[in-house]
Amino acid sequence: MNIAIREYQEKDLPAMIRIWNEVVEEGISFPQEEFLDETTGAEFFASQTYNGVAEDTDTGRVLGLYILHPNNIGRCGHICNASYAVSKDSRGLHIGEKLVLDCLEQGKKHGFGVLQFNAVVATNIHARHLYERLGFVQLGTIPKGFRMKDGHFEDICPYYHEL
Repeated sequence: MNIAIREYQEKDLPAMIRIWNEVVEEGISFPQEEFLDETTGAEFFASQTYNGVAEDTDTGRVLGLYILHPNNIGRCGHICNASYAVSKDSRGLHIGEKLVLDCLEQGKKHGFGVLQFNAVVATNIHARHLYERLGFVQLGTIPKGFRMKDGHFEDICPYYHEL
């Protein structure tokens, strides 16, 4: 399997929407609760500063994605935010790492100075280890900042990385 990260194209939208909705359905890492459909998905992805997809170049199949956008405006507009999603059947192949590394490059290319994650769920150990290995710094812990799908609350850990 040869995995390449590239900018999304309109033809990728069905796979991107499916993968995004898988993560929303799991209810353990994304704050969103509403699913994307063909219309809302196209609008959502079009509204981002940049969308990257992980493609198996042997098959053309989209295995994961990320969105990159400003975290705030004005005097804090140099800080960006991102979210990552990997299809359930493609996890464990280091696709997330490829997505994060590309995102760091794209953030810099798009004029951002800092990539900040506002709400990494404390129990999302794989993501946290990846971010820390790639040089992200945890800013603290917000107790009970994330409501899990089953209704209980978990801590969240903001992270940042200078670009």
